[in-house]
Amino acid sequence: MSAVRIDACNLHYTPLNQQIRKAICEGATEIVIDNVLGQRFIGDGLKGNDVKITVNGVPGGDLAMFMSGPTIIVNGNADHAPGNTMNQGKVVIHGSAGDATAHSMRGGRVYVRDNIGYRGGIHMKQYMEKRPILVVGGSARAFLGEYMAGGLLVVLGLKGQAPVAERGVGSGIHGGEIFVRGTVEDKYLGVGARQLPATEEQMAIIRPIIEDFARTFGIDAGPLVSAQYSRIAASSARPFASKYTPE
Repeated sequence: MSAVRIDACNLHYTPLNQQIRKAICEGATEIVIDNVLGQRFIGDGLKGNDVKITVNGVPGGDLAMFMSGPTIIVNGNADHAPGNTMNQGKVVIHGSAGDATAHSMRGGRVYVRDNIGYRGGIHMKQYMEKRPILVVGGSARAFLGEYMAGGLLVVLGLKGQAPVAERGVGSGIHGGEIFVRGTVEDKYLGVGARQLPATEEQMAIIRPIIEDFARTFGIDAGPLVSAQYSRIAASSARPFASKYTPE
């Protein structure tokens, strides 16, 4: 089946998403949606590794929520919580994204070329080989990686800005890891989080991910992979042991 094109101008999100699902059920593997302006839930719950959806415009909240497999490319910014509880697949945002980007994400990748809002990567989690990845090209606001239980979060701080310069980084983190290019001032670290220079072994793991991000957006990967990074993770295996009454 050839590519399907949908005009979302003045279209409520419910019939828009019905059209997307109908096209996939009829065999479409490539869908282009034009004139998107705040429609919510695009791509939610969709399956199929061979499905590619291009969004021209600004999608509303919960883009790709519960998605398992497809690739969504956004030519513009995105509202809050893209990748919410996503299981598998890839979301590429050629712009910025709102608060709670990758909220509770369980697998797949979310790439944001520019900046994200508050609580990016909150409660990301992983199980065995399913490891979610969020890469942010610009900067992130406060409470980055709050309550992280697993996964990988990378913030590159392109265009000279600090990757994150607000409070609560890794607040309540008890799994997973955050890598930032450069360092985060200690006063911005959240409760239970610890920052150390990234080791060569750790860099070997994140280098291919940074290279893939750079390739996706046409960025020179050289300066990024050769830079110094810091790793932020839980301060111990039981960072909140002192908060509970002993048995």
